[in-house]
Formats: sequence, C-alpha cells, structure tokens
Amino acid sequence: MIVAFSGAKAQESKGDKVVVVDDESCGCELYFVNGIQTIERDGLFGFKLEDGTVIVEPKYKFVDKFHGEYCLVFYDYGVSGLIDRSGRVIVPVQYEEVNYPTDGLIRFRENGLYGFYDTTGEVAIKPQYRTTSTFSEGLATVIIDIDSNTVGYGFIDKENRLVIPPEFEYAFTFSEGYAVVKKYDRFGLIDRTGKEVFTFKYLEVTPMRDGHFFAVDAIEEKAALFDNHFRRLTPFIYEKVLRYSEGFYVVEREGKQTYLDLNGEERFGFYDLASAFEDGFAMVERGGKYGIINDRGKSILPIEYDNRGYRANQYYFSEGLALIEKDGLYGFVNTKGEIAIPLIYESAHYCTEGLIPVMKNGLWGYIDKSGREVSPFIFSDASYFEWGRAEVVYKGVVSKINTDGKCVKNCKSFPKNFKFALEN
Repeated sequence: MIVAFSGAKAQESKGDKVVVVDDESCGCELYFVNGIQTIERDGLFGFKLEDGTVIVEPKYKFVDKFHGEYCLVFYDYGVSGLIDRSGRVIVPVQYEEVNYPTDGLIRFRENGLYGFYDTTGEVAIKPQYRTTSTFSEGLATVIIDIDSNTVGYGFIDKENRLVIPPEFEYAFTFSEGYAVVKKYDRFGLIDRTGKEVFTFKYLEVTPMRDGHFFAVDAIEEKAALFDNHFRRLTPFIYEKVLRYSEGFYVVEREGKQTYLDLNGEERFGFYDLASAFEDGFAMVERGGKYGIINDRGKSILPIEYDNRGYRANQYYFSEGLALIEKDGLYGFVNTKGEIAIPLIYESAHYCTEGLIPVMKNGLWGYIDKSGREVSPFIFSDASYFEWGRAEVVYKGVVSKINTDGKCVKNCKSFPKNFKFALEN
C-alpha cells in the first residue's frame, strides 16, 4: 500500500460544548455534552437536559453521546436505533446496524441487507443491498448481483434509481464530483454521469481532496500528484503518500519524507519523519532528533530535541505551548521558538485549560502557562485537564480535581486544604 492516508472523515468532536456538574447526591460527575446529559438507573441509560428535564427515561442498555442532532442507542448488541435531541425515535431500535445521517439519509441493516431512512423517520429505501456505502454528494455505492457468480459495484441516487450501472469491480464514494472505481483490475476516476474521466490503468488512485489526487503507476509502482483537471503535477517518484493537512501532503521519496504543496512543489527539505501540519506547525525528525517548523518552512525549534516514550503524540502546540524534551528533561517552547518554560522537569504532559502537569523529584504537581508552580509536588501521577477535570494519584488513591485544584471525586484521603495558587 503506497497511499496510507484515508479520505474518510470521522465524527467531529472539537466543537462539542461540555459542561461538568458535580452531583453530591450520587457523588459523581455529570457530563452535559452539547446540553444533553446521559443518566443511568438500574443499569439502563437515558438522557436529560441541563435544567433537569428528562427527555428519555433510562431504557437503553448502551448509548453513544449526541453527534449534533442525533444519538445512537441500543437495547442490546446488534439491536440499535437513532434518536434526535428531543428524544424522538428517528430509526426504530431494532436493527443490526444503524449509522449517523450523511447527506440527509441514514443507513441501516436488517437481516443482512442495507437500506436507508430519511431524517423524518420514514424508510426512504427498503433494505435490499448486501453492501452499500453511506450517501455522499447525492449518491451511494451499492453491490449488485450480475449473475450467480458475478457482482458489480454501481451507484444509486436518493430515490433508489440505479444511475450508474454496476460495471465496476470496486467503487468508493464521490468526493468533489468524482469517484475512484476499479475496472479491469486497475483504478481510475468517473464523474457523476458514470463517464470515465481518468483512465483505468493505475494500481491505486486516491479520492479527490482539495482539488488534487494521487495515482500509482503500474510500471514504476510509485505515486504522482494530479489536479482536478487531470494534469500530472509531479513525476511518478513517491514511494509513499502518508498524510495530508492544511494544504500539504507528506510524501516519501528514496526513504526520506518531505512536504508537497498543491502545486506539486517539494517544500522545506527532507526528513526521516515529518508530521502533518496542525495549526500551521509540524514536528520533523532527523537522526533521532526532533524540531518544529511552521508552514512557511521557518525553523521554530532546532532539530536537536528528543521525542520519546508513550507521550510522543503530545509533542505539538496546545494553547500556544509545545512540549519539548532534551537529555531526559522537559520544558515548553512557544510559537515564536522561544523557550517559554525551561527544561527542568523530569516529565510533563501538554498544556490544557491553562494548566500543565509536571514532575519534579519523582512527584507530580501543576504549573501555569507562565511556568509558575501553582501546586505542591505531592502526587505519584497526574493527568492533563479535560473538560475541567484531571486525575491525580495521592497515596495510592485515584482522585479527580477541578481547575481550582479542588477535589471532586474520591476525596476521603485527599489533602483537605489543597488548592491551586492561581493568580486573579
């Protein structure tokens, strides 16, 4: 597999509004996600609003959190449905599989066959397909039995009309007006009419993304970048296409990684490892040492730092600070490349909600974004904050604290006068 990144998008969660309320009646935390909280009674789950209004009495064995307007609920494994924010059942809780809506339709499976509901709760397409994709750009891929030995992939519209015949060995969903399909054991592209627009002669073709895609040549078995006019922008020279974000691909050539812009130009030099850009910054590595560059290729942090262990995925900017490591000590750099917090700690996590867990003399405490120590170092372990809560371990007991340093869960043995020395 030369092309490693995926064009599929997962459910987004960054925009979720989360409010945590301490409920003294149960000694627990209540998480309100986008204004709706899961409630539990006798091992069953339901939902209520922040004002206490119950919208769904506890009756489901499993529930997801709300994704926008909808939430998956389950009576048991393989018995699922979909409700909306009012608690109204959109898809009855009786199906083997139910998906979140895409393009206004909800895929479900019954007795091994797929169909679709609309978001009003009506069956739009009765279950009849052994395999389908979800809808994208008004079309979905379906598998059709050609004869007793042959199947083909085609496309249906929302009225269940077979608008592109099942003449393909495989088909991906449409992206930016085109779909990757396989024919004659090779991949190409078709438009929404089913017309071949990029010939079937490639080992791999990626979905269109920001007006660009890659194709892998069958002779050299290497990838080249094309635009949405099907013009080749690079030679077939890339052994791997690894990542894409913020207008740059990470590609590999002759065993080294570099950035490729949407004009097909290699940028910022070659590295042993190059991360995707996030908020304009990327981590790069040469010879086992790491640094940071920005999306103009400027070095923010020289390539002389370590990046080891289980928290290596935390080496990126969070709240304007990036965790860095050198010679076994940890500190933080800001987006100007300045050492904002000296490398004096034995361990650390990244910054969240204005606070940073750090280790000194074998014990954990917290500092603020300026590097000021806001708590004593008394914990054998401490986590970063998420939704106003962090876990700390004190004398073998795992407790939860809020951003004031107050204990909110498992507080019996927690130091009674502990709190953060925060500046007003």
